[in-house]
Amino acid sequence: MKIYLDVCCLNRPFDDHTQDKIRLESEAIITILSHISEKKWEMIGSDIIDFEISQIPDPDRMKKVLQLVNLKAEKVTLTDNVVNRSKKIQEYTIKLLDALHLACAEEGKAEVFLTTDQNLIKKSTKNLEKIKVKVKNPLNWIMEVI
Repeated sequence: MKIYLDVCCLNRPFDDHTQDKIRLESEAIITILSHISEKKWEMIGSDIIDFEISQIPDPDRMKKVLQLVNLKAEKVTLTDNVVNRSKKIQEYTIKLLDALHLACAEEGKAEVFLTTDQNLIKKSTKNLEKIKVKVKNPLNWIMEVI
């Protein structure tokens, strides 16, 4: 199974776990990463993930997130095809970086795109027939598949 985790997912294990929702999402992501490291699932990386990680202001957190992204099995580059697809996705009121992530996930043939961004999940679900990858919260998704 091919999985695309956006940067908010890759950051989640390092967030403050005093909120139950954050702690549970973090545990779900750690479980997903465990399956990826055991080669049961494949993680898709992308140029846009690398760019977003490079923007993390805390060098320690950036280093930790980079270690997680190194579990990727393949990396999608920003080709003209991906950029053009992202422009189409933006027509569904999805922000530029999110549209680039979604276009990369589609290009990499991900079966699921995981994010903790509820707004992105809502907009993607609303446009389900137009976006070619399922967009899910990692906690909800892991409960469906395990």
